[in-house]
Order: sequence, then C-alpha cells, then structure tokens
Amino acid sequence: MVDEHRIVDPQRRRGRGAASCDSGRFERFQHVDAHDGWDIAEEQPLLRTHVSEERPRSVINYVRSPDLPFDRTLNPYRGCEHGCVYCFARPTHAYLGLSPGLDFETRLVARPTAPQVLAGELRRARYQVAPIGIGTSTDPYQPIERERGIMRACLEVLEAFNHPVAIVTKGTLIERDLDILSRMSAKGLVRVGISVTTLDAELSRRMEPRCPAPKRRLRMIERLSAAGIDVRAMASPVVPGLTDHEIEPILQACSDAGARAASWIMLRLPLEVAPLWEDWLSEHYPGRKAKVLERLREMHGGTLYSSQWFRRMRGEGIYAQMIKARFDRAARSLGLDQSLPDLRCDLFQPPPKKGDQLSLF
Repeated sequence: MVDEHRIVDPQRRRGRGAASCDSGRFERFQHVDAHDGWDIAEEQPLLRTHVSEERPRSVINYVRSPDLPFDRTLNPYRGCEHGCVYCFARPTHAYLGLSPGLDFETRLVARPTAPQVLAGELRRARYQVAPIGIGTSTDPYQPIERERGIMRACLEVLEAFNHPVAIVTKGTLIERDLDILSRMSAKGLVRVGISVTTLDAELSRRMEPRCPAPKRRLRMIERLSAAGIDVRAMASPVVPGLTDHEIEPILQACSDAGARAASWIMLRLPLEVAPLWEDWLSEHYPGRKAKVLERLREMHGGTLYSSQWFRRMRGEGIYAQMIKARFDRAARSLGLDQSLPDLRCDLFQPPPKKGDQLSLF
C-alpha cells in the first residue's frame, strides 16, 4: 500500500520522476505537507528547479570499487533535472540534508569553480594520470549546463592537459561540445557512453521525464560517431517486466546509429530509491508492479537490492543469466561485443602557466 500522505499532488510535480519528497536517511524528522486547519483554499505552487552553488576544495572523487572500470570521477553538478526515477545516485542527496526524491531533481547544486579546481589538482606533483569518469553519478549535460557551461569548461581543462576522459550522458547538449570531443578523440583521449533505456517514447517520458526521447538519443549516437568519437551503447538499466523485452531492438537501433560497443546493467534500487520506485510503479504500472518487484527479489536473495561487489550490477539466478545470455548473443551478432581502445595516458602534460620558464629543448 502507498501512503497517500507522502505523495505530492501530481499537478505540482508535472514533468518530474519521483512522487514524494521524503527526508533523507540522516534526518531526525520527516517533513510533510499538512493542512493548517484554516477553511481557506490555498493553491500549491508548481515545483520549480532551484539551483544553488558550491565551491569545492577538490573535484576529483577517488573510488575504490573493484567492479568499476575507473578509479576516479568528476561531477560538475549535484542532483539531476532529468528526473530518472530509477537513478541509483539519488541517495547522495541525503548527504546534503535534502530528499533523494523530488529534491534530487528540483534542488540542484552547481559547482562553478570546478574547472579551476580541477586544473589545480591535475598540476599537483603527486598526481598520477588515469581516465576520469564524468556522468557516472549525475548527468553533466542536464538542462542547466546550457546556461552554466561548467562541463564544457572542465573539458577545456582536460583537453589542455591531454587528460583521458570517459563520459556517460543522456543529454543532447553534448553535441555542443563536438569541437572539443572530436579533437580529443583524434588523440585517443575520449569515449562516450549513451544510455538508451527503452525505445518506447511513452515509457521513457514517464520513467525519465526530462531526458531526450529515445529517437533523439539515437541521433546523438549518429552525430558523435560521425565526428569520429567512439560511442558505447548502454542498455541501462534493464527493467524486469518493463524493458527487458527490448534488449535486442535497442542494440540493433544503436548499432544502426553507429555505436561501436555495448554494455548493460540491471535496475539497481539502493537505499531510498526502492520506495521511490515502488511509488512510481503504483502510479504508472500498478498491474505490473508485483511482477517487476518479484523479478528483482529473485536476483537479490529475496530483497530488492544487494550491494555486494560483482553482483550488484546484474544480480544472480536464472533470470539474470537469461538476460546476460540474450544480451551477449545480440551484441555478438551485431559486432558490439568488442572492447573499445584503451584511452591514452602517455600524452598527459600540464600546460605551462603564465610566468613559467620554458624548456630550451
């Protein structure tokens, strides 16, 4: 059963993914809307996007996850206006004292000094170069990037240092940066992953309300590939009972658009994401809710999610094995099972600063 008192009026949250604004797990109190007792009609305002700013002392986040292909990430923003209800990064908003629900997609944090801080970190004598992952938590090309331009400025820094970068996005704004990306690609310094969750435009609109439509994402793959940039199609997440039947069509469409490789991840529901997902199913697909949740429990030992290394991304059991077998077969038949070339680290070199003495040789 869904606690209706937790659910925000659908008219107030039009175009949003989450249905509630529950406080994060670190908060002592739960904040809820309640009638004030006055017999006066009061219209609730539409939820708008609010952006605050943060000036961090460091922007390179080092990760020690043995099942990830990178050891460092960078996030120009906290929170993501795309509003994907399934986003596994939602619980990070709890560290800010905000809700992983609607706050995650309406109360964003921009980091305008990220490019300058990044340059400083890359110049440190002890810095050891390795590819930086961007977009692994929140999308660097979400709508506010259009006016803020923080991601582009970070790319300019990475290009100046000849630093390798792997980008994951659903945002069409990446096409704005084709000039930088094509130059970096020519040096073997960049690759891009484009997430295509479904080809069903209606399902996408409900599940990823402010993301580009599936056809538009395929066009992104075409444009990036035409510019000489290696693109990985990411069939992620695979949603049991909703998108699992689309694995083969998604890979075919991405291959036709020019993707060179493909990967997949099963739906992940850590911490506060699980109740948000259950609320979403109750509202949009109540008839499929039981099937979707049962499939997830089958893969995680009776729970909706397990955080165990090497199991959290794809689950276990017969169903998980079946999805893997289908994906592997489709990817192999389309030539998408290959590994993309390693990003180059040997070109890394901090550019000279004003006042530096130049080498004679």
